[in-house]
Amino acid sequence: MTRDELTRKILATKRAKGLTWKTIVAEIGGGSAIYLTAALLGQMKLRPEQATRAAQLFGLEAEEQSLLQEIPYRGSLPSAPPTDPLIYRFYELVQVYGTTWKELIQEEFGDGIMSAIDFDMSIERQPDPKGDRVKLTLSGKFLPYKEY
Repeated sequence: MTRDELTRKILATKRAKGLTWKTIVAEIGGGSAIYLTAALLGQMKLRPEQATRAAQLFGLEAEEQSLLQEIPYRGSLPSAPPTDPLIYRFYELVQVYGTTWKELIQEEFGDGIMSAIDFDMSIERQPDPKGDRVKLTLSGKFLPYKEY
């Protein structure tokens, strides 16, 4: 079984059981909703105890449970640019504001990058009379380039 096949199986079971990500995260426990969802979608790995609980919840075989604990090959978008409208908006944000973010971050911190490994993220709903808003908070460690 491949990790992609396992992801499809997890999503099919989620759908068949009528589960929500909130319910799944509460059952598996031990991590943020973002991390655990990413792990079940094949982008992160689970700790052994989390993989055991996921296997029970989704009716997974031992091999599939082990696969949840392996370091994944990251990057799940099938095409560039992405075609899903919601994901495309992130691509669009980077296309429009990427150079601005780069300039402002590097003016403040110097020559370097924002880590996507040592990274925190939260997603919140903000009620608004004109339509609810999505609030994303991204916080990555700054890593300066070394000078030789």
